[in-house]
Amino acid sequence: MSVDDDPETATALRTIADEIRRAEEPSNEQIAAILYRVSDLYDPDESTTTQDIYLNMRNILNVKEHGGIRRGSEPE
Repeated sequence: MSVDDDPETATALRTIADEIRRAEEPSNEQIAAILYRVSDLYDPDESTTTQDIYLNMRNILNVKEHGGIRRGSEPE
């Protein structure tokens, strides 16, 4: 899928993402992250594909589902 460069759409999506993030509901951070990644499709300064976004978001949601990333110094 090809998306034309559209800086106005990228800005609008990022503005909406920022508003959602400020609402501080449990799932808002993930929704805002998805919107921000989708906005990269329209940003002429970004080089991303729909597949890149899908794989990135799938990974983030899988990590979240499994309780986050455990660091080496954190207890299990």
